[in-house]
Amino acid sequence: MAAKTATQLVHEAKQRVQNLTVEQVAAELTRGTVTLVDLREPAEWEAGMVAGAIHVPRGLLEFAADPSSPVHRGELDPHQRVILYCGSGARSALAADTLQTMGYTNVAHLDGGFKAWAAAGRPVGKP
Repeated sequence: MAAKTATQLVHEAKQRVQNLTVEQVAAELTRGTVTLVDLREPAEWEAGMVAGAIHVPRGLLEFAADPSSPVHRGELDPHQRVILYCGSGARSALAADTLQTMGYTNVAHLDGGFKAWAAAGRPVGKP
């Protein structure tokens, strides 16, 4: 099997997951029926985040999302709506693809990530 680049992996993941715009994520947040997950590293999170998001660094997501894991985060439910975001949308696309593999049935990611959210003038908070 030929090796793939990170860019290829992200491109393939985006073909398998729901890619949402800033406007679509904002609309879902208004309805209040979604868990929004910030996957960025702690320093990125501390610099600013989407209000209402929970923080689960990408490296811990599989463990936090697994209901059988001792470090499972109760906010992460395989049967509820989960939207992921990162800095620009690459890590979140990979993560959404992974959650689908783990049995999450209603997962999506913010295409363009936090950068797109902030550039659109959407509310940004501090943890």
